[in-house]
Amino acid sequence: MLYFWILFNLFAIGMLALDLWVFHRPGRVVRFREALVWSAIWIALAAVFAAIVYFWQGQQTALEFVTGYVVELSLSVDNLFVFLVIFRYFSVSDEHQHSVLFWGILGALIMRGIFIGAGVSLIHRFHWILYVFGVLLIYSGIRVCVAGEHQIDPAKNPMVNLLRRLIPVTDEYHGGKFFIRRPGQTPSLYATPLLVVLLVIETTDVLFAVDSIPAVLAITLNAFIVYTSNVFAILGLRSMYFAIAGLMKIFRFLHYGLAVVLMFVGLKMLIADHYRVSTLATLGGVAGVLLISILASVAYPEKKPA
Repeated sequence: MLYFWILFNLFAIGMLALDLWVFHRPGRVVRFREALVWSAIWIALAAVFAAIVYFWQGQQTALEFVTGYVVELSLSVDNLFVFLVIFRYFSVSDEHQHSVLFWGILGALIMRGIFIGAGVSLIHRFHWILYVFGVLLIYSGIRVCVAGEHQIDPAKNPMVNLLRRLIPVTDEYHGGKFFIRRPGQTPSLYATPLLVVLLVIETTDVLFAVDSIPAVLAITLNAFIVYTSNVFAILGLRSMYFAIAGLMKIFRFLHYGLAVVLMFVGLKMLIADHYRVSTLATLGGVAGVLLISILASVAYPEKKPA
């Protein structure tokens, strides 16, 4: 199994490098049609991987991967709203957003791997952790329903304040650089606001992981399936951001659908010892809730003030 872990991570890193340095070179704006094509490519790659899992480990494991991928991808949509807020708050130009997302997602892959390994180990050792995760998901769903979309004030991010204490930060951007040197000054090494943006993206992903990873753990405790479904969803997130960044406000009821998904998988976790909800039923339920929320958003768009 270690062999497959290594191969998959090499594939993920290779695709990220190919995406950034060959197809999306730094300093160029990602257009809507291009982002749409890449979103479709990532979904197609996930489908191919699901087929590989089907012939390798059987129908049930493949179904668990697909369900986990759909859940993770749907919950990741919430990240897009936050990314949009962060980029607008820090006035990051379009041509540098893709680079920030690349390094942010690379860090997210490492953190997600650590979280998933810890979560699976805890559940195997302490079964009651399942109930803690279940309650956490239901609470998260209720919070999203009551508070709406995730609200974030980047200026209050504690990691940003810590960074400013450790290293001076320039007032202006310097192209796509995260660090610059100013010879003759003490200290000579300065961080740019782009590094601050990257730090906000990374710490925000940790908060989202608290919701999304337990949701996938409610579907399967197979660490490889949980990790790969997370990775495929994260890898496609950059392209999806550029594809729908201009269409964010169309799906006004989507966050309610995401809230229902969180509560549904949380309830599934809580009743797992007494009643087992099949993976197929879980997939159908999640897909149905998301479809209803999207159709409702299209049918009842937000009215513009007169």
